[in-house]
Amino acid sequence: MPRPAESDPRATLRSGLPDRYLTPDDIAGMFGVPLETVYQWRRKRTGPPGFRIGKHLRYDPADVRAYVSALKHSAAA
Repeated sequence: MPRPAESDPRATLRSGLPDRYLTPDDIAGMFGVPLETVYQWRRKRTGPPGFRIGKHLRYDPADVRAYVSALKHSAAA
């Protein structure tokens, strides 16, 4: 079942500045990958940059947007 636009992390990226940081579950949903893949990207430093708030991993939507833009740019080159 599709998520409402206001809670869909992809809508957050399209609509400008976020009102919250994204979770690893949000990232997995956005990219359509398993959650473990998101953690592997973090360990290998190949995915969007994340940061810790205490014990919680979070992603700034602006950083995720920049990561996707860089992927698109490198694929077009």
